[in-house]
Formats: sequence, C-alpha cells, structure tokens
Amino acid sequence: MKRVNSEKVQIIACGAIAREILAVRDANGLDHIDLECLPAIWHVYPEKIAPALREKIAAARAAGYGRIFIGYAECGTQGQIDKICEEEGIERIAGPHCYAFFTGTEKFLAECETEFTAFYLTDLITRQFEAFVIEPLKLDKHPELRDMVFGNYTKIVYLAQTEDKALQDKAKWAADYLGLDYEYRFTGYGDLDPALKALG
Repeated sequence: MKRVNSEKVQIIACGAIAREILAVRDANGLDHIDLECLPAIWHVYPEKIAPALREKIAAARAAGYGRIFIGYAECGTQGQIDKICEEEGIERIAGPHCYAFFTGTEKFLAECETEFTAFYLTDLITRQFEAFVIEPLKLDKHPELRDMVFGNYTKIVYLAQTEDKALQDKAKWAADYLGLDYEYRFTGYGDLDPALKALG
C-alpha cells in the first residue's frame, strides 16, 4: 500500500458523466482530483455496478488516495451504492439518478409529480442514443416494439449539459424516431458543480 496522500481525491464515477466531471474539474482548477470510471452502459445492467465499485475503492485505497468520492447517484442499484458508502465511510453525489442532479434534485423531484410520462435524455444518452436505447431494446431489428415500450410516454425531454446544436438536432431526431413530442431544457452541470467544488 502506498503512503496516504490526504490532498488527493479519487472520484469513482459512471462513465456517462465522465465528460461533465472533467469539465467541472478543469474549469475550477481542481487538479488534485483524479477520475476513474466504470462503463456507462452498465446503467442497463445495474447489478454490475456495486461489485465493481468495491474493487475500485479497494484499488484507490491501495494507491494511497486520502479521499474517495462516488460519482453515482442511486442509479437503480436498489440501495447497494448507499450501503457501500456507509460501510466505507465515503460520500456520493446526492440524488436518485443523473437526470435529477443535472436538473437539481429538488427541482427534478418536484417536476416528476406531474411529468411522469417524460423520457429523459442527457448529452451522453443523446450522443449514444443508438447504443443506449435502440440497440439494447432491439428497436432496429423489431420496430414493432417501439409502441410497446414507449406507448405510455408522451415526450422526450432533453436535459442538456452543453449548448450544442448538433446534439439538439440528434435529440429531436430521437423524439421523432420514438414518435414523441420534444422539449429542450438547458441544465448545465446542475448539482454536480457544487458537489465537485466541495472536494476542493
């Protein structure tokens, strides 16, 4: 085991928010923060997340990191991430999922009371819509599944972290592909920004 460096922080995060973490880190000169990611596609297989987090935490401690932070919300792990955080004495970003902390968790939860037929996109999911939505659900091979899966949704809401015209066009295309209305909301980095600044 290396000597503990109390100033160094290891963030262990979902690959779906890697760009955003690095953007906040670099914009604020948080050079003491290092990032280690698990595959973003594991949102489709949340049972893989907790065991891999335990391995990454053990590796970070062995590498001498004085502080570890989990860049995951609850993310469908049925309480497993919170259990790990409690056992290991480390923190995670607050919220049930990335849609919430990008919007601002309190605001998102309030909106959910009346917006339960919305399907949300972020920059990453928009960019990788085929890999995250179309291919796992086999909509490319079985288009008849579209209405079965998305028949109870009424709109796509694109929660944008960056103002990118190409991504806005892609999100509108995704809404058209699924036969849903489209709404654009710029969130920026939401609660992620203050959470990382607090590691300074």
